[in-house]
Amino acid sequence: MKKIALSLTILLGALSASNATAFDGDVNAGKEKSATCAACHGPDGNAPVNIYPKLAGQHPDYILKQLKDLKLGMTSGGKEGRMDPVMSAMAMPLSEQDMKDLSAYFSSLNMTEGATPKDVVEVGQKLYKAGDAERGIPACAACHGPRGNGSSLAKFPKISFQHPEYIKAQLEKFRDGTRKNDHNGMMQDIAKKLTDKDIEVLSQYLGGLH
Repeated sequence: MKKIALSLTILLGALSASNATAFDGDVNAGKEKSATCAACHGPDGNAPVNIYPKLAGQHPDYILKQLKDLKLGMTSGGKEGRMDPVMSAMAMPLSEQDMKDLSAYFSSLNMTEGATPKDVVEVGQKLYKAGDAERGIPACAACHGPRGNGSSLAKFPKISFQHPEYIKAQLEKFRDGTRKNDHNGMMQDIAKKLTDKDIEVLSQYLGGLH
């Protein structure tokens, strides 16, 4: 819980800072460099295959962090950053400016809306907005916001409208420790307390959260 409290403190500090950003990616350059990305993430950043994430409308700072972490995962042999057999290899030849341009481009696009099954709305909303104090699970909304829009400055991703299958896979990876590039281990700590049912419900709920 100390790690979670620290991350929330960082978030509040970030949100109180200026909304101005020093992000200097070039949208047009990013569009030209995105052809290879389109195979999995779609030409408009909305992945046609549900196991891949939608990048459209995601915060540029968050996309940039993930690209850097994926490259680091490969160069460190998985000891640091984020290791993914496909994406780490794709990130290897990218320069930092390439990453900034791609991040700027995908963030400029519009994410397609999703839907939440009616049978998970009540349980999903409760877990997302209130957490579960008895199990030490904080509200997801504390970092990702009531509408799932996240925070660019704090590098908390937009998770509303994301493919449920992708969210489910990432929560499972955080839970089993195969993904560990979260700030201060916060997501790993939370995911370890989630049951398979919790993960299924949250994933489905977030698909249509707006």
